[in-house]
Amino acid sequence: IFTAQSGGNVVAPSIIGSTIGNINISITSTGQGHGSIVTLKDALIPDTEYSCGALQSQINKVAECQQKLKVTLKRRFSHLLEGMTTESNKISLNKIYTELYITEGGTADVNREHEVRRIETVSRMHVAQEQSIHCNQLFVSLPGRDRHIRTVITRGVAGIGKTVSANKFTLDWAEERANTNLEFVFLLSFRELNLMRGKIFSLVELVSVFFPETKDTAIFNNGEHKMLFILDGLDESRLSLDFHNSEIMSDVTQPTRIAVLLTNLIRGRLLPLSLVWITSRPVACSQIPVDCIDLVTEVRGFNNLQKDEYFRRKIGDESLANRIIAHVKSCRSLHIMCHIPIFCWMAASVLEKKLTTTDSKDTPKTLTEMYIHFLSLYVETMKKRLPGRRESNAECVRANLISLGKLAFKELEKGHLIFYENDLKLNGIDVTQASMFSGVYTQIFNEELTMCEGKMFCFVHLSVQEFFAALYVFLTFHNDNINVLVKKSSASRRFLFRDSSEVILYKQAVEKALQCPNGRFDIFLRFLLGLSLESNQTLLKQLMTSNRSNQRTRTEIIKHIKERIRSSPSPDRCLNLFHCLNELNDHSLVEEIQSYLSSGSLDKAKLSPAQWATLVFVLLTSEEELSVFELSNYARSEEGLRMLLPVVKTAQVAKINCTLVSVEPLTVYRCDLLFESMESLVSSACKIICLSAMNMLVGYNHLPLCRVTEEGCTFLASALNSSCLRELDLSYNHPGNSGLQLLSTLLDDPQCSLQKLSVEQCDESRIQPGPKKYTRKLTLDPNTAHKDLSLSEGNTKATRWTEQPRPDHPERFDFSRQVLCKEGLSGRCYWETEWCGRAFIGVAYRRMCRKGEGDDSWLGRNDSSWGLSCSKDAYRILHNGMNNVVTTPPRSNKVGVFLDWSAGTLSFYQVSCATLTLLHTFHTTFTEPVHPGFQLAWVDSTIYLR
Repeated sequence: IFTAQSGGNVVAPSIIGSTIGNINISITSTGQGHGSIVTLKDALIPDTEYSCGALQSQINKVAECQQKLKVTLKRRFSHLLEGMTTESNKISLNKIYTELYITEGGTADVNREHEVRRIETVSRMHVAQEQSIHCNQLFVSLPGRDRHIRTVITRGVAGIGKTVSANKFTLDWAEERANTNLEFVFLLSFRELNLMRGKIFSLVELVSVFFPETKDTAIFNNGEHKMLFILDGLDESRLSLDFHNSEIMSDVTQPTRIAVLLTNLIRGRLLPLSLVWITSRPVACSQIPVDCIDLVTEVRGFNNLQKDEYFRRKIGDESLANRIIAHVKSCRSLHIMCHIPIFCWMAASVLEKKLTTTDSKDTPKTLTEMYIHFLSLYVETMKKRLPGRRESNAECVRANLISLGKLAFKELEKGHLIFYENDLKLNGIDVTQASMFSGVYTQIFNEELTMCEGKMFCFVHLSVQEFFAALYVFLTFHNDNINVLVKKSSASRRFLFRDSSEVILYKQAVEKALQCPNGRFDIFLRFLLGLSLESNQTLLKQLMTSNRSNQRTRTEIIKHIKERIRSSPSPDRCLNLFHCLNELNDHSLVEEIQSYLSSGSLDKAKLSPAQWATLVFVLLTSEEELSVFELSNYARSEEGLRMLLPVVKTAQVAKINCTLVSVEPLTVYRCDLLFESMESLVSSACKIICLSAMNMLVGYNHLPLCRVTEEGCTFLASALNSSCLRELDLSYNHPGNSGLQLLSTLLDDPQCSLQKLSVEQCDESRIQPGPKKYTRKLTLDPNTAHKDLSLSEGNTKATRWTEQPRPDHPERFDFSRQVLCKEGLSGRCYWETEWCGRAFIGVAYRRMCRKGEGDDSWLGRNDSSWGLSCSKDAYRILHNGMNNVVTTPPRSNKVGVFLDWSAGTLSFYQVSCATLTLLHTFHTTFTEPVHPGFQLAWVDSTIYLR
């Protein structure tokens, strides 16, 4: 190895009379302001005279290309537009950039819920154990990441910061702040690639169109330069990416369609050593096959601290910034939306103006109110800027906004967020008019020039497009009496009776949203119903030629929404309807369910479908972080589990009694499941739970005492192959040798994420049904036994007889003929007792009094003991003054007891022919371990622990 530093020369021995074959040359330039690396590998020069000049020329050409590319990227990405900024006064990206919360892990499976709904779900998730990652570390070797990362997909809702993150990554590379091991970074936008669909290029030619610096440099020829291709905005692609039938190619100089180039680049057939980073909204991620993706990340936007940081940085007045933060936090829907950076900017713009005025009574509290204030703020500004009379300006603004609204509505129906010149023409807008929109309404509608000299247009955020779509439907109805939701001729869409037709309009909008499987019209519906309120229409009076809304319309549509909530089979699909009721300022259903929660009687109440849906909404919109969700606090039935699945999805840990699980698939997202009291994980139910739930699990899964057998292990292994589960606890099951071997092999499988498998105390007894799988062996404690009790059978049997010769002991009962077991129990335990004569069977705290004849020393008569009195005539339940007869008559002399200490339940069963009949369940909060206890009331009475 020879080195030359500080501009010096390297002196090496001469090579004479030799043929030079394959060589590797690595040249590192460490001059000030550079530090770039240029590598030439395997330069094959067989049987020819070696030309140092030609080699040096190629090295210089590559280095020059690299430096020119960095200059171009710095110029392109160093500044960005925000709000009122224009091309002439862009904001520095390094100055404005606020770190975004990006998580590592998850899957690229299709996510069909609406993106605002996705934000609402994510905002409830417990993030303490999630692994966050900086955008500059996507391809960096990190602790715990032992596999090579070639292809990364980063998903996130519209406006969350995916493109800004990609720009920041590129800028940091160009400025040599990060990822200096990369030789070239090429950022390609699907927005721009769409304009070139139908054309034929080779990969070399395509890159040179967007980055002319690469032309005639041969940097792609040997495929050895370390490159990163960033493909931004997959969801905006109008290319047909067919990974199953696309032509296979590996030649970077072979011309073909752009879609074919991209599929081969992503698959690694073109430039296999290059890296690929794709950004996309969740709905489009499934276009990329799972086997093509090495890492999935998700941009979550601003966390709560970052929201506050943004407002304080944006608003110079600290007192005003604090008032804005307090107002946003007081409105749950606004606070959730502030996860999206652009919504933070919108809220800051509106609230800065509203909260500086003396009268802030109409400060926006709902989503619709915020967007109306945002619109009215800039309508007033634009009317002042337009030349001419105020009246004509108002008409011009109204016509322009309705044109934008029509474009928004028509393209929303198609699912388009990006519009091209042809899209505008189809909606009656010429390019000149569209350019005027983008010039005047820069906060609403943007025009972008592309590298290939085409034009693109878009609303600044998906929710702004949805608001304008709702505004168009609303104004067209109120100004022209036309319902554009009716797919008929213009004449048939006019209504003679406005009052009834207005209700029809809103009902049709509700049905349109409910029938759309991906929630595309959910937020549109919220906006449309919010616009129906007279208080909101006051702000729109300059856009409306008539205002005839009345209270009866609001009452009718609220009634209709509640009927749809009652009739909907899925609480998950109803959630948006509750947000709609919020927009209509109706909170009656929520107040009703909150009264149940306050009373603490919810788990015993029989809820209607509407009440279940309301409970889901209340839990999901609560300000409290849902880290652990215990189903038993809210429901004790399979119906309750099914209805509350949307809540389970958002919890880090969900404690579920799986005696409830039968046929309903349990699909969860980023949730650890602590399955309790499981009944049927042995075969089909195991398949349902594993294949539908574990496929989405990340982290830790706890399945003790779940009756998992060898067959169940087969389903578990299949699910683990496609999940991100890192730890699996199968203790106290009966997986068998083959099941253990099958799961153990996954620990050594590099394609499986499983890192830890626990299989303690596994044997055949663990597959008993019901509580019996928790069977615990008990022994009577001679030191507590009254002297009239005779213990035998290894201290498992007690008989009341004559006084036994026992020494005095401080723990011995001296009046009541009672005895406790040695074992202090917590967790879940089950035991059976045969009785004869008259006996008390129960539990007590160790601290229970042993001396004297008062109630504090009698089992069942104080607050330290609970139990069941058994005789041939009746069962009675006893606790702290309670003495109630059980309606079930004694038909057996065997009683089973099931303790679930953490859940606070103590259940007594009559055992007959292996059948358990529930007699009674105590519900309490245990504060210390309990000891099984017995009292023998009559001479010759006996208890026998089985």
